[in-house]
Amino acid sequence: MNDIASLRKEYSKAALDVQSVSQDPISQFTKWFEEAVTANVPEPNAMNLATVNENGRPASRTVLLKGVEDFRFVFYTNFQSRKGKELEHNPACALTFFWPELERQVRIEGVASRIDDARAEKYFQSRPRGSQIGAWASPQSSLISDRAILEARVQKLEDKFKGQDILPKPNQWGGYEVDPLMIEFWQGRASRLHDRILYTKDDGVWKINRLAP
Repeated sequence: MNDIASLRKEYSKAALDVQSVSQDPISQFTKWFEEAVTANVPEPNAMNLATVNENGRPASRTVLLKGVEDFRFVFYTNFQSRKGKELEHNPACALTFFWPELERQVRIEGVASRIDDARAEKYFQSRPRGSQIGAWASPQSSLISDRAILEARVQKLEDKFKGQDILPKPNQWGGYEVDPLMIEFWQGRASRLHDRILYTKDDGVWKINRLAP
């Protein structure tokens, strides 16, 4: 293995200051997200989702942001998955976006809640048919002995929904929206003296501060 401890990168692409950011963190996020899209960052909507189980053990995985609606971050999943079960037990969670091409990171801490079924079904039926079948077929996070089990379930569902391009949404599948309580914007700077701008919500009002790197 390479000498991991010696791996380094100097950051120098941009700067970030309290006086230059938007007063609203959602507007600031939207600006950065659009810049990530323009810069052709691979999957700019990929975000790490961290949850905690009933024993206090954390878990994280990458999911895809599917919208910012009513100042909340929206994603979809199987409610019976590990993350779904953990969010039902403890809705507190954290999201992290990392756009290395722009030397930027955004961290979000907040509380997740389910979106209504009508919104979830509208999005579900906008997905490619194969993705709709996949959501029906996969008992997400459950132990399975072989991939053939999934393939058999897919074939059974293909037969069941033959001729249908738009499928009904499975009851176990839906969306969450994360109401942010804290959003931090990180911009890489030289000599590890990075810029960190922190937004915290206090009685519905966002306060802005700088953090030491």
